[in-house]
Amino acid sequence: MSTTNIKEVAQRARVSVGTVSNVLNRPEIVSPATRKRVFDAIRELGFVRNEVARHLRVGRSRTVGLIVLDVANPFFADVAQGADALADEHDTMVVLCNSAADPARELRHLDQLEQQRVMGILITPVDASSPRLAELAARGTPVVLVDSAATGLQCSVAVDDRLGGHIAGVHLIERGHRKILFVGGPRSIKQVGDRHLGIMSAVSEARDTEPGGGVEPGGGPGGGVELVAWFMPALSVTHGRIAGERVAALPVEERPTAAFCANDLLALGFLQAMAAHGLRVPHDMAIVGYDDIDFAAAATVPLSSVGQPRELLGRTAIDLLLEEVAEPELHRHRQVIFQPDLVVRQSSDLHRSPP
Repeated sequence: MSTTNIKEVAQRARVSVGTVSNVLNRPEIVSPATRKRVFDAIRELGFVRNEVARHLRVGRSRTVGLIVLDVANPFFADVAQGADALADEHDTMVVLCNSAADPARELRHLDQLEQQRVMGILITPVDASSPRLAELAARGTPVVLVDSAATGLQCSVAVDDRLGGHIAGVHLIERGHRKILFVGGPRSIKQVGDRHLGIMSAVSEARDTEPGGGVEPGGGPGGGVELVAWFMPALSVTHGRIAGERVAALPVEERPTAAFCANDLLALGFLQAMAAHGLRVPHDMAIVGYDDIDFAAAATVPLSSVGQPRELLGRTAIDLLLEEVAEPELHRHRQVIFQPDLVVRQSSDLHRSPP
């Protein structure tokens, strides 16, 4: 790092320290000849200004913190890519933090980002109702929830996960499945709960419209559609594989014929277990995932998945944050909800061929 300071630059350029500061921060008010002398001196001395100190003086940095539930999940990588692309257009940097769905770790990241005086924070929270998020906003650090709906205290961008679960359920029911497994992650994650509620609503509608359909979700034998729910400790490939192993170990007469997984990582692990046990997808077991990450289409059996506009979520979150930063007095919090769509591939449709 350069040890040259602004006073040395001023001396070399034969100008005042204030003129050097103007060249660095408001060059339009300095004559071209003077600007050239200052930039020549900067280049000759190898001067690099201390951005951290400068930002502390003006009160805020040009940095945005992005806290996600699982940095290893390609869904969040795509969200981060969208956020970073728009931030870069506005001379702003995004710093990615991983909470690993751990509330204590999330709080540590929030504390550290506030101490660094970031411009604002984008977060997929472990708990959207956490008072810490409201405290940050009250102390002047704008917060935007990502992939999680807010109550009005912050801006948010999210996808209608109940609708996503519903369309996945309707798809499987329309293809004749009458015993469906929902493979979720931790119940504490709201997106998991909403996707479960969505497929429950599809099953409930089928019970209401089909003869002999009076079976409760997760219920026992009888006519109609049955839904069984397993909530795994994490939304990971490993836990999807564990769920698939459990299914493969069931007697054929007890085995569901379709699985809706709360994200694509679970679905990919589930698909691996089916292949390992010689169960054909979709003939013996249909599978639908959620997020439509790039790996979904590239799987050995291309994976049907409920798609989300991943990069658009990130771009919209940055847009809302920059809007609040630019005009805090005029800003009104907005909750943006995108609609999911089902991308049908071979894993749930016998008539779909791999590309």
